Amino acid sequence: MPPFDVPEGDPFGPHNLPYGVFSLPGSDRRSVGVRLGDHVLDAGAAAVELGSPYAALLARPSLNPLLAAGRTAWSDVRRALTAWVTVPAHREAVAPLLHPLSEVTLHLPFEVADYVDFYASENHARNVGRIFRPDAEDSLTPNWKHLPIGYHGRSGTVVVSGTDVVRPSGQRKAPADPAPVFGPSVRLDIEAEVGFVVGAPSTMGTPVPLGGFRDHVFGLCLLNDWSARDLQAWEYVPLGPFLGKSFATSVSAWITPLDALDDALVAPPGRTHPLLPYLDDASEEPGGYDLRISVAVNGHVISEPPFSTMYWTAAQQLAHMTVNGASLRTGDLYGSGTVSGASENQRGSLLELTWNGRDTLELPDGKRTFLEDGDVVTLTAWAPGPDGTRVGLGEVTGRVVAGA
Repeated sequence: MPPFDVPEGDPFGPHNLPYGVFSLPGSDRRSVGVRLGDHVLDAGAAAVELGSPYAALLARPSLNPLLAAGRTAWSDVRRALTAWVTVPAHREAVAPLLHPLSEVTLHLPFEVADYVDFYASENHARNVGRIFRPDAEDSLTPNWKHLPIGYHGRSGTVVVSGTDVVRPSGQRKAPADPAPVFGPSVRLDIEAEVGFVVGAPSTMGTPVPLGGFRDHVFGLCLLNDWSARDLQAWEYVPLGPFLGKSFATSVSAWITPLDALDDALVAPPGRTHPLLPYLDDASEEPGGYDLRISVAVNGHVISEPPFSTMYWTAAQQLAHMTVNGASLRTGDLYGSGTVSGASENQRGSLLELTWNGRDTLELPDGKRTFLEDGDVVTLTAWAPGPDGTRVGLGEVTGRVVAGA
């Protein structure tokens, strides 16, 4: 089958067209690519070949120039790309610029500016509360239903899917231990999340309202927030996550534009507490996304968290992140927080799946509570697309390796 064609039902058909950055064998030159089935279109070369006014944005080694160009450019480029891969008149020019996915190297698709991670799943937050505060009257903290809780992470350790994750070392202290010890984490965990990629920046001192979400956020990707639970438990009081989170965050090589996900928009869960005006989305378009995530360890699916259950939306997170006047930069990345559903098989972390190590996961290659060296974790997902299609999200894979 010629590469210009994609089998019917392929989740990476012309209704999707996620963006990435790739290089060809034997070359260090990086190019913006668009995924079509099991091929990658050299978008910059196609833009030059077809005389696109946006060639200068696409013929670059990073997505950042396109991200910074803003919503009008994003829409125009997407319309052009769709035409380039569907209109027969373009086949002769485009087909030579399609490269088999198996033959290219994929890179981190954008230069990450700031990184923020949230805590937006009520199911996850309640599970964590029940684990660590079993005697509390309410498993949620008093502020949880009033604002999206988050923390600033480390942008320099965001890595592309396929990058090995070195087991981190640090201080840890079990409750019964007389003093802390130093060494490799023995409770290495994952968190299945969705990352949102900021394109257009904002001005410092000017909050971004709920309605400005699609003017500033270009797209989304899967994200694995690797977490050293033993390091985190000892360090997080009173300021929150630090070394237990900052050693690695894995993201997909493909950024799915928001325009590809219009059919996946859903209303978030019903609100149980009144919201302050800047977070009140009752009159806004539905802010949730129906994303079906799967988490696998060594090829065995252990959980299928539904993103549609997230209490706080990405638009609310953006509004809260900037309400104090903090500015957005092109390439900012913010994570949704762990995605967990109501059922046990929908929990998005090993912390929840094993109830902090009390229970074991039965895998074909042995039992697990937390990750062992050599374990490979893979996140995949899809969303409903137009006319009954599925929109595939690029996978996130990482292998745990022993520290030095």
